[in-house]
Amino acid sequence: MTGSVPYYGGRFTPAQAYAASHPPRPPAPPAQPPVPPPAAQPPRMSARETAEALQHLLDTGVLTQEEFVELRARVER
Repeated sequence: MTGSVPYYGGRFTPAQAYAASHPPRPPAPPAQPPVPPPAAQPPRMSARETAEALQHLLDTGVLTQEEFVELRARVER
């Protein structure tokens, strides 16, 4: 035989026999991911800022007049 062939004569090499009788350890379980900090609360808008935002949505055509009235009533509660 030529070269460094790990197989000879139909038998395992000593290294192959050792590897077959000593299986590798199972991998360690994954570490628990760190718990993210609680999300920060978004800043609250004043009633005036909310009314201005709703008016802008009405002016740009995003809201219909009926939707505007309904949302404005919710804000005033």
